[in-house]
Amino acid sequence: MALNEVRARASKAEVALTGNDNSEPADADLVKRCQKGDSTAYDQLVMRYRSKVYAMIYGMVQNEQDAWDLAQEGFVKAWRSIHRFKGQSSFYTWLYRIMTNVTIDTLRRKGYKTSAEFDDRIAPTDVEPGSRTTPAISPSPSKKLEQGEVKQRIDEAIAKLTPEHRAVIIMKEIEDLQYSEIAKILGCSIGTVMSRLFYARKKLQGYLKDVYENL
Repeated sequence: MALNEVRARASKAEVALTGNDNSEPADADLVKRCQKGDSTAYDQLVMRYRSKVYAMIYGMVQNEQDAWDLAQEGFVKAWRSIHRFKGQSSFYTWLYRIMTNVTIDTLRRKGYKTSAEFDDRIAPTDVEPGSRTTPAISPSPSKKLEQGEVKQRIDEAIAKLTPEHRAVIIMKEIEDLQYSEIAKILGCSIGTVMSRLFYARKKLQGYLKDVYENL
């Protein structure tokens, strides 16, 4: 499944799960109740964010069951740590960081190593931050593209990235987060985020070179 399809799935699930009711309690209020031991308040937070969390994790692990399992593990860790949440960031940023760490740790245990060709200390200065990462896929009968094959190629390319670089791609492409938000989630500098994103994009564009040429 390609990134844009993951985003669409998350969006539809979010509407179905949480609706768009402005009368719903704010995250801060629910967190305060959670910190007093109110598990029903936490259930509301889980319902509110589980589809977004799933979309992010699925984008990294490319497996539905693994994505749900990791999301559940992350939510359990977040509940156990909710008393340590101080409100210095949004609840979602805090939750996202937990989910990202859980996923990256799992990928590392499965044998993914950080590639030596990536150096987080080097921030590129000659690359447009908003440059395209993966080919946009839209119906175009005249080009006669096999959409399924293109989507599979994109998934395979993302799966070749290291966990750290996969994470920034997902945050930027699926969540469309700002550099500052990604930095908070990953606990690193904005320069590091830009560096990782640059190298991840460079790798993806290399893996998908022939796809670009045929679009």
